[in-house]
Amino acid sequence: MTSALAGPILLVLAQTAAPAASAATPYRVGSGDVLEVTVRDHPELSRLPTVQTTGAVFLPSVGPVAVAGLTTGEIAERIAAQFETAQRPAPHVSVQVKEYQSQFVWVRGEVFRPGRKPLREGTRLIDALLDAGGLTARASGEVLVERRSGTFGDGGTTARFTFDGGDPSPEETENLGLPLASGDVIFVAIQHWVSVGGEVARPGRYPMGEGMTLSRLIESAGGITRFGSQKVTLQRGDAGAGAPIEADLKAIESGRAEDLVLAPGDQVVVPARRL
Repeated sequence: MTSALAGPILLVLAQTAAPAASAATPYRVGSGDVLEVTVRDHPELSRLPTVQTTGAVFLPSVGPVAVAGLTTGEIAERIAAQFETAQRPAPHVSVQVKEYQSQFVWVRGEVFRPGRKPLREGTRLIDALLDAGGLTARASGEVLVERRSGTFGDGGTTARFTFDGGDPSPEETENLGLPLASGDVIFVAIQHWVSVGGEVARPGRYPMGEGMTLSRLIESAGGITRFGSQKVTLQRGDAGAGAPIEADLKAIESGRAEDLVLAPGDQVVVPARRL
């Protein structure tokens, strides 16, 4: 994973993921939102009211109108009905949310601007990541979304995605188009690393994916050279982790020994075999 998701690819994905927004739950107005109420042919009646803690807005010639929990279309119908009198038919009213201030999601972890982000009409995962400035160079590409109110379509309360930073696949595009709900928490995981040195084809540092094991790391490094020993050492990355652990790759491969699960910062050394 690189910092690609922090740059132009996010903008591309924002466009390619756009169709998913139609699946979003309609935005329902809440306390603190600023509305733009436009009354056709009656500009003197148009206003920019703020939804009060009572859940209502106040409009001259009408008075308080309860709007909390309604969509903009439902609010427009309600206002038009209250303007209507025996002498005056209901005018055409349109309502938009001018400022979103009542509902939020939280973005945490490896993004440039973590924190609380406003939930707007049709906000998707890609929108929240853009609001947070994109992913940092330390991000692993793993993104976890926790739903605090309600559930996802599968009935669960968490959704986990992985983005590799390359050209977006159809699955990545669909995942980034996930409609968000008020209270959702998005966590962008940091990339952890393990390293391998000695007699392997490609020694160096490797990203640690979920469930990374000793044998998988050796495989990622191209395998052991013809000079390498099957008996390797593992030094745990934690401070004060103690003496190196010895492991026999041949025994692991045959099932006689358990494959070791690696942890962030672990270092594996494949020594040369004795001639």
